[in-house]
Amino acid sequence: STTGKPILLNNIADAEAFTSGAEVAVIGFFQVCSQHSAVNWQFTLPERTAVTVGLFACLQVDSERRDLDMNDRDVDAEKLTRFVRMNELRLVTEYNPVTAIGVMQSSLEFNLLLITDKMSPKHPERMRKFRTAAELYKGKILFILLDSNLKTNERVLSYFQLKKSQLPALAIFHTPDDEHVVLTVDDISIERVQDFCNNFLQ
Repeated sequence: STTGKPILLNNIADAEAFTSGAEVAVIGFFQVCSQHSAVNWQFTLPERTAVTVGLFACLQVDSERRDLDMNDRDVDAEKLTRFVRMNELRLVTEYNPVTAIGVMQSSLEFNLLLITDKMSPKHPERMRKFRTAAELYKGKILFILLDSNLKTNERVLSYFQLKKSQLPALAIFHTPDDEHVVLTVDDISIERVQDFCNNFLQ
């Protein structure tokens, strides 16, 4: 939930309302169900006060579902947290070594990267426009933020043959065949992002 505390879902309507209100929703099923046991399982996982039937993450961005293998008796709070982080695909997902796994597993075949310096004073406004554009392509294109300051992202800049002096830049990528187009821009606008996406999709 938005408060960070687990809530009890009593029926399908509750579950639909819960998942529709979040970009990433994690749901667990228990054979012995109580609010207390769910709290213990999520935050401390002592000695399994409830028998867990299943756990999955619902992703609004691509309408996909990811399942955690609950047959592994070694599932603990750390592994649960990693599972959520790996599958944390949002309207705009920040690319890093952990979220890269979820990005690669997404069913969406088109990725749009905003490659930029997060430390720039212009970053908040760029993100606002990029996120607004992402709303228009939900379920079609996965929007990704890539911070050029991270050393782990240098290989991505190299792949797209970009230098930091050329940023910000947009890069759209078709995953099945690696086809991609790169556009260096002075600044980001919703209209420019739309034109770039529409031209590539055609």
